[in-house]
Amino acid sequence: MPAPEAAADFRFDWPEFAERARDRLLREVPQEGHDLTLKAARGDDDLNPGATLADDDARGTRAAVLVPIVKREPQASILLTQRTMALSSHAGQVAFPGGKIDRDDQDAAACALREAFEETGLAPGFIDPLGYLDPYQTRTGFRVIPVVALVDTGFALKPAPDEVDAVFEVPLAFLMDARNHRRETRVWQGSERHFYAMPWGDRYIWGATAGMIRNLYDRLYAMP
Repeated sequence: MPAPEAAADFRFDWPEFAERARDRLLREVPQEGHDLTLKAARGDDDLNPGATLADDDARGTRAAVLVPIVKREPQASILLTQRTMALSSHAGQVAFPGGKIDRDDQDAAACALREAFEETGLAPGFIDPLGYLDPYQTRTGFRVIPVVALVDTGFALKPAPDEVDAVFEVPLAFLMDARNHRRETRVWQGSERHFYAMPWGDRYIWGATAGMIRNLYDRLYAMP
């Protein structure tokens, strides 16, 4: 794997991102994105080798998120949301727009675009899906399909007040620099848990969101 300084070798503009994404992202959702009995390639236990889920029910909900790469100049950015404190799960956390895959969703990409519009007001016409990251298993029972997409500028947002406190952007160059990927520890359900965290100003990006960002880095910027 390249040294962290390799981040300086990239421009982090959206044409470079698009070229690398088309070469390195998954073109189709892997089987473990459909079959929940299979082990996901990535998940909340990436930094906890040997950890296992308590039972098969813990991985029983399919979901999708949009990983929106905004075509800012001179460098691209990643759009994220801050969830409201009133939500029953993951309250106040930084997240990608997304949610459960509904029966009416044609596929994971359709779910991600629908959820992004419902949560943030980002219209599908601005979004160009490029491919997928590895399915990601959360400790809270979701098998998440991250859908990576380019987003044209000029969009207007209208965050859903019952779900989203804020929508903000972080420079791609910051999130794709391994020097900004902290490894932190907390005790969860009586066990010590290790996870990625990527603080940006007063925004604390961690957990599944940080894990998926790390997967994006591994696929596009860390692989030979």
